[in-house]
Amino acid sequence: MSDRASGATSLHWGRPLALLLARLILGLIFFMAGFWKVFELTPAEHARRMFVGPYADTFLPVWSLWLTGTVIPVVELLAGALVLLGLWRKVGYAALGAVLVIVTFGHLVAEPLYQFHTHVIPRAGLLFVLLWAPLSEDRYSLDELRGRRLGR
Repeated sequence: MSDRASGATSLHWGRPLALLLARLILGLIFFMAGFWKVFELTPAEHARRMFVGPYADTFLPVWSLWLTGTVIPVVELLAGALVLLGLWRKVGYAALGAVLVIVTFGHLVAEPLYQFHTHVIPRAGLLFVLLWAPLSEDRYSLDELRGRRLGR
């Protein structure tokens, strides 16, 4: 059946592929960062280097720096894996969004005119694309494949 006969427009034929690519790229960025921070650097060393050291002289309590610095690598790893697989996408997207907000806040505390175009904006852009699109359009995700098997 042609696109016209089915009522669909040919303008949207690539949407599932575009969402797959956006999801894979975003998932890889966070999964690989989390993998390195968890298994090579270690969460404690990440907290010491990236949070406690640079922010110890700010208004932020040291305990919050240790907590955030050790949790973020694990969240990046797990949420990146969920996004890569397309499994529990809402949870994965929310977790990565929270990481981006925390990172943005931290950079602004350290440097109020931080340039976001190299780090935050590309990741946020991919996340916004994924959040904006209907979940059902991301046909190549485990969530959608599982839903089709279950008849949803």
